[in-house]
Amino acid sequence: MLEKIQELKLTNSQIAWRAAQDLFDGAYVNLGIGFPEMVAKYQPEGCEVVFHTENGVLGFGEAPAPGEEDWDIINAGKKAITLKPGCSIFHHADSFSMIRGGHLDVAILGAYEISQNGDLANWSTGKGGIPAVGGAMDLVNGVKTVAIVTDHITKKGGAKLVESCSLPLTGVGCVNRIYTSLAVIDIEDGKFVLKEKIPNISVEELQSLTGAQLHLGASVKDLVVPEGV
Repeated sequence: MLEKIQELKLTNSQIAWRAAQDLFDGAYVNLGIGFPEMVAKYQPEGCEVVFHTENGVLGFGEAPAPGEEDWDIINAGKKAITLKPGCSIFHHADSFSMIRGGHLDVAILGAYEISQNGDLANWSTGKGGIPAVGGAMDLVNGVKTVAIVTDHITKKGGAKLVESCSLPLTGVGCVNRIYTSLAVIDIEDGKFVLKEKIPNISVEELQSLTGAQLHLGASVKDLVVPEGV
């Protein structure tokens, strides 16, 4: 089963593409460090999103070409960024006032575990971890919508979508939608509700890889990504 999943599952780029399709024109969006940053590459045509980074930039653009980096202009993940016309640079404290004041529309984050009632665990102090929860704690409580991009299962084949999280929580009941390597799942009334799945996996197979009950939406669509993504 796991061998089949490895062959069929979406890549990180494909997951990021799918998440980007739900962004809307004019949205103020924060992308988590690492994998979620890929979402910025796949904005739908005609959709202009204003990206925010908690170290104090609103309206940044694509990464500069290699050799053209200005290392005074970086995002929260310490990666070089470019500044779009009309962008703003401000104090770290003002950036968190934007977050805590409810001025951002969407935060897209990674995850170790997500529970069926929307609890999120996306940090760890273990090997390779970081010593604190960081800005994600503020983001999941301050933004209007929290979306997660993640592999559906761990590297060892364990469930990442679970009945209850076993790891330290980033936020309680905060997640709205999950984009995984196999499916798109909403959290509604404390339940995982399946909205889309990749065509070559059955609902039963998907359920066997999920650590809590999957409930079917009114219609479960095929999760199809264009070639070349």
